[in-house]
Amino acid sequence: MGRGQELDLSSSGRDSKKGERVGGRGNVRFRSMNSDLSLPLSQGLSCHLWDGDVLCLPGSLVSAPGPVLVPTRLQTELVLRCHEETDCDLCVRVAVHLAVHGYWEDPEDEEKFRRAADPELEEPRNASLQAHIVLSFQAYPTAHCVLLEVQVPAALVQPGQSVGSIVFDCFEAALGAEVQIWSYTQPRYQKELNLTQQLPALPWLNVSADGEDVRLVLDVSEEQHFGLSLYWNQDQGPIKPWWHSNLTGPQTITLNHTDLVPCLCIQVWPLEPDSVRTSICPFREDPRAHRNLWRAARLHLLPSRGWRLDAPCSLPAEATLCWQALDGGPCLPLVPPLPRENVTVNKVLEFPLRKGHPNVCVQVSTWEKLQMQECLWADSLGPLKDDMLLVETRGPQDNGSLCALEPSGCTPLLSRASTRAARLGEQLLQDVQSGQCLQLWDSDLGALWACPMDKYIHQRWALVWLACLLLAAVLFLLLLLKMNPVKGWLRLLKENIRAGAASRSRAALLLYSADDASFERLVGALASALCQLPLRVAVDLWSRRDLSAQGALAWFHAQRRQTLQEGGVVVLLFSPGAVALCREWLQDATSAPRAHGPHDAFAASLSCVLPDFLQGRAPGRYVGAYFDKLLPADAVPALFRSVPVFSLPSQLPDFLGILQGPAAPRSRRLAERAEQVSRALQPALDSCFRPPGALGTGRGMGPEAGVRT
Repeated sequence: MGRGQELDLSSSGRDSKKGERVGGRGNVRFRSMNSDLSLPLSQGLSCHLWDGDVLCLPGSLVSAPGPVLVPTRLQTELVLRCHEETDCDLCVRVAVHLAVHGYWEDPEDEEKFRRAADPELEEPRNASLQAHIVLSFQAYPTAHCVLLEVQVPAALVQPGQSVGSIVFDCFEAALGAEVQIWSYTQPRYQKELNLTQQLPALPWLNVSADGEDVRLVLDVSEEQHFGLSLYWNQDQGPIKPWWHSNLTGPQTITLNHTDLVPCLCIQVWPLEPDSVRTSICPFREDPRAHRNLWRAARLHLLPSRGWRLDAPCSLPAEATLCWQALDGGPCLPLVPPLPRENVTVNKVLEFPLRKGHPNVCVQVSTWEKLQMQECLWADSLGPLKDDMLLVETRGPQDNGSLCALEPSGCTPLLSRASTRAARLGEQLLQDVQSGQCLQLWDSDLGALWACPMDKYIHQRWALVWLACLLLAAVLFLLLLLKMNPVKGWLRLLKENIRAGAASRSRAALLLYSADDASFERLVGALASALCQLPLRVAVDLWSRRDLSAQGALAWFHAQRRQTLQEGGVVVLLFSPGAVALCREWLQDATSAPRAHGPHDAFAASLSCVLPDFLQGRAPGRYVGAYFDKLLPADAVPALFRSVPVFSLPSQLPDFLGILQGPAAPRSRRLAERAEQVSRALQPALDSCFRPPGALGTGRGMGPEAGVRT
């Protein structure tokens, strides 16, 4: 801002009179700078504003022919030009101070000028000094030039003296703009006056999307202080503040997308006295904001048949009453006879009903669809009732008609339609006349009646039960007539159930040597996969607590006895460690076996398993298996080859067929199950396999792991 400028945004900047609004673009006022003179308007300064803008061409300097009126100083102030109480624009008011420069070249001319203005003459002439003053206003991207014709009476013409000032009201400008003002005469007798002024800037606000959220970016200088307010601009009621803060410098504020509503507005202003506030409401057409508005709306049911719709913004919706039947169909609107009502949010509304009913509901809808529905007074009047709503229509001559409100429409009671109301039309009419129906609404145009249907429902159910008993008797007779086919069907069903039960209840006991942790994981994967066939699998890995309580030998005896009694099979899972233990028992049966861990069921079971094989009791009870990558085929001792021994997973289909016994599925289904088990085993098998160079001695894993001697 240049020196000598006066910037005023206080209340005095609005106008010299409190509450006065500045008029059009071209208003001109006058101020006398000579306080010693008190002249009537006819003898003071006068001014005329030429219509329209003129070309902003100063032209070249010319010599003054004598005393001329020229601008000597520019002075500005900011004012608000208000069209309405809350609709104001920023304007720049310009005061041009004038003075007389130059002298008369010929004294006779000066004498003639003075005599013409002498008031003592019998016929004085209105001598005055006239000038054309140009005001040029530029604020990118606009520019305006106006031409003022100013006259000063000859009595005020004193070379080198100020004669007063003119005030131009006013040039419109935008906040934050840089304006340049020039003033000169036409023709131009001196260098033009110029003034540059930077208007105060409001924060630059940008609203952008950040994924689902919204960012408010306010780009201002680090030193500028400004206020920011978020509020709900409600059409029906005063503005409702939501959030306010005084901030400094550039800011980025993130709003959750769920907080957006159409009436959410943003207001920013500099923290200066009487500063101009800028408001924008950028979410009026945002689909997310409209969806959030309906999600935030709440329909509250109030006593005495009242209700209120709470929402942050006004809703262009209508409310109607409807009848919700007990069968769960659509809620049938009661329009007519009841009228629709425009919704006023956050205000208690009532419907003209004489009495409440739990089946009467209120619907709030737009022209597009139904938005929400609540049944009135449901908490106090209980659940929905199986009542029939009758609509009575009254004519001008006191003749009326009754119809029942149904999904197909309003069915006349005395009609031949195939609806429930038509079948019970006479009974319902008698109920209305005898006072058994509840009157919900009454007017000169008609009435609404709610008639209970419980007694008619009891009669209908009695007929239904009678029909069911009759149907059961007919079916029993048909069964007696076709006894032999029924017996055959029952026999087939019994066989299928037994076969299914056998396949589901087949038991399998897994015995293995716990060589290391990876092999135990492999055994666990195999047992879990077998349980999906389905098979009932027992393995010591899942019974550590029972092993500790009973001991390994007692636990094995109990599991073996139960498995064989139920027609199951014992699976010997060979590994390098298991083969080594078997050979210890076979080569040195007289010596006592070495000590094993408390959970080593395989070592404990050899005392019972080997006699079964030596005495020929193993076939049909036992089956052997080993993993391809962990043990060579010829490593299994010959004694155990008296039962089937399978290589896994290459011989999985045959292995699963033996486990499931006679109830095994067909080959295609068996192959699918074998593929499932193979996929389940592969990760554990890969982690268990190690190259031969990484093996140690004793019970190491791998295809070439040695057997301890």
